[in-house]
Amino acid sequence: MTKGLFSDLHHGISRRDLLVLAGTAAATVASSSHGRAAPDGGKFAIEEVNPGEDVFAYISRIKGKLDQSAYQQVIGAANDFKEGDQAIGVVAGDETTRRNARALLANTKIKDLYERPLFEDDLQRLIWQTTDHAQYEKVKDWTMGRLKEFLLAEPEENIKAVMNGLTSDTIGCVPKLMSNEELTLLSQKLFNVMPGTQMGAKGYMGARIQPNSPTDHPDDVAWQVFDAFSFATGDIVIGTNPVDSTVASVVEVERALKDIVDTFELGDVIPWCVLAHIDVQTEVNENFPGTVSTMFQSLAGTDDCNKIFDITNEKILKYAHAKAGERYGLYFETGQGSEFTNGTANGVDMMVLESRKYGFSRAVGIELAKVQPKGAWLHVNDVAGFIGPEVFKSREQLVRCCLEDLVMGKLHGLTIGLDVCTTLHMTVSLDDLDWCQEQIMPANPAYLIALPTKNDPMLSYLTTSFQDHVRLRDKFGFKVNDAMWNFYRKIGIVGDDGSYTANYGDPLWVYFQYRLAKHDARSRDAIYAEGRQKMREVEARGVDLATGHGEKIWDLNRPLATKVKGLYDDAKQSLWAELTPDFIAAVPNVVPVRTLSKDRNDYIAHPTTGEALSPEALAAIEKVRDAWGSDLPKGQIVISDGLNAKAIMDEGHLVPFLEEMRRLLADAGVTMGDQNIMVSGGRVRAGYRIGEVLFENADPNSLRGILHIIGERPGTMHHAYSVYITVAKGRQWTDKKIDHDMTKLVSNVADTALSPKEAARETLTIIREIVGKNVNGSRRYG
Repeated sequence: MTKGLFSDLHHGISRRDLLVLAGTAAATVASSSHGRAAPDGGKFAIEEVNPGEDVFAYISRIKGKLDQSAYQQVIGAANDFKEGDQAIGVVAGDETTRRNARALLANTKIKDLYERPLFEDDLQRLIWQTTDHAQYEKVKDWTMGRLKEFLLAEPEENIKAVMNGLTSDTIGCVPKLMSNEELTLLSQKLFNVMPGTQMGAKGYMGARIQPNSPTDHPDDVAWQVFDAFSFATGDIVIGTNPVDSTVASVVEVERALKDIVDTFELGDVIPWCVLAHIDVQTEVNENFPGTVSTMFQSLAGTDDCNKIFDITNEKILKYAHAKAGERYGLYFETGQGSEFTNGTANGVDMMVLESRKYGFSRAVGIELAKVQPKGAWLHVNDVAGFIGPEVFKSREQLVRCCLEDLVMGKLHGLTIGLDVCTTLHMTVSLDDLDWCQEQIMPANPAYLIALPTKNDPMLSYLTTSFQDHVRLRDKFGFKVNDAMWNFYRKIGIVGDDGSYTANYGDPLWVYFQYRLAKHDARSRDAIYAEGRQKMREVEARGVDLATGHGEKIWDLNRPLATKVKGLYDDAKQSLWAELTPDFIAAVPNVVPVRTLSKDRNDYIAHPTTGEALSPEALAAIEKVRDAWGSDLPKGQIVISDGLNAKAIMDEGHLVPFLEEMRRLLADAGVTMGDQNIMVSGGRVRAGYRIGEVLFENADPNSLRGILHIIGERPGTMHHAYSVYITVAKGRQWTDKKIDHDMTKLVSNVADTALSPKEAARETLTIIREIVGKNVNGSRRYG
């Protein structure tokens, strides 16, 4: 290999990387240094409590002192049941335990929760620093039971007079004491409005247009925006998730979004955003000034997990200061479960950790308010349900999670929206999502995600469609931000009387208005002909555009509804598909192994089984290593089924990548293991474990890498796979310290998306970029 190719590593992964990891990685729980399962397999019991006893008196009685693990378990046991809490051993073993935990919590004083955090790190210290101490003094001697009654009984102005005096741990305990009806009641009277808008106000419910493309094609992105506008949907942000988070690719999509906003003269009305890592967005803005509008970042609830996100408190606060004098600020995304799925929960339940993310956001909002002349432009999108069944499984749990998060976000003073979503390996169906939306809407979130259909063409998950917004606005009387609604009137989607015009659901009409705004002198027929051709090209790339409607104006047209149902059915089939013996045998120099997953059901229900290698697999991998002797290659290729074995087995998928990848690496002088290790029931961390076995005796300062090819979440026409690129020094493989923060990936690889050969070239480019090589043709540097 080229000397130094695997040196000077750059750690940290992008937001898109994290989303894909959430689909194919899983929780590192009881076996993790940060996880802890209860002795009975994840359940905790409180048999009885004394009258008036609080959390700390109970723990002292049963433990003889304050025991932090018991403290975390009691607080977690007060939650409604979720699988993610069970995984780390902080879930109630039965309803008696849950009822007793809530009684103890209700008797506990706010000041005792303030003084005894569930976990202390830099984020907790930031939350303390940014808690309003004058307001805290008003409530510190209240019990949590009194706080609950106050929040339910008092009007908004009285709540806002004390809520900034509550730490995130305290706010995170509030929903534990409330029913769904009580959470909805509280959310109905508490609103935090974006400055200079009606977004986040009572009676308003907006949308983040999410125009994702499997190939980051600017036309795919633009036409989904035109489509959204045709349904009078979209007001808080136009935000797309990139497949390729390199600077050159991100700037191209940023420019496409900026062009639409500028052409329609919406610069003071709606921002745009490409949801790459915030460092990449900053680099784009520095190299191409004026291209970036609002800036995005995913947040976690512990320092340990934020490290995996490659952020710190200081970094995000610095970016807030950099928004001085600008109209638009920062946009955060959160979601219950990200910490435990990355092994960084530190024994704290998911709801409290979610609340700490809102505390982080509140602290950033305070800094933004100091530098933004029109007030802090900051909002949070709670991506509830994205990770999968290891966090929670049912539609009822999804509703509960959304109601909890709305209350916690609002009590932190945030404008908070929701991604009411589900993955294809959960049991929540397309129809279930409609039910969930209608249970949640009375709580009045600030906004929802918006797609042409419920099915995201790139992220392979289900969420809210443009038509859902139309239905929900009609049923609940919600309004779109006034300035944006006026725009929809201006372009002829909405009439003067507020009703929809004949142009409703017609992206061609919006494109025509866009071309007119650019002073295009061509005839309407010519512009329409061009638009129809572009629409055909977009749909050929696997991006559906909604046009017209079905029986009701919020129904998909019949052919598109049938197609979406077909994609859903195919996803379920793909999810249960297995690598066939004939396919495995046809892979050159294959070494077939299995994880501890007994079958697909075990793999889906118990994600950690797909991370651990079976004894037979370990023996086979040790045999590969021993055959190398002292002549270790620089890397090894691993192939796993992941959540979609079809993505690996489809013709024209795996073989072209393998052939091109091995050719490119050979040309670069990179020695690779000759054999292909094929894993059945494999998740991302299975690849790390294989590398730790293969390279445990490598030179401590010599770098070794694993290229792990794994089937992505099903749900689109592409049957795509990802390539996880993990490069680390020998001592890190030996110490078994390999995890996601050392990994980059190339995603959406398929013959109909990012072609396998192009993916191989991108993989080599990323390897070079990891080591800081300024290589000609690097897409990161343009």
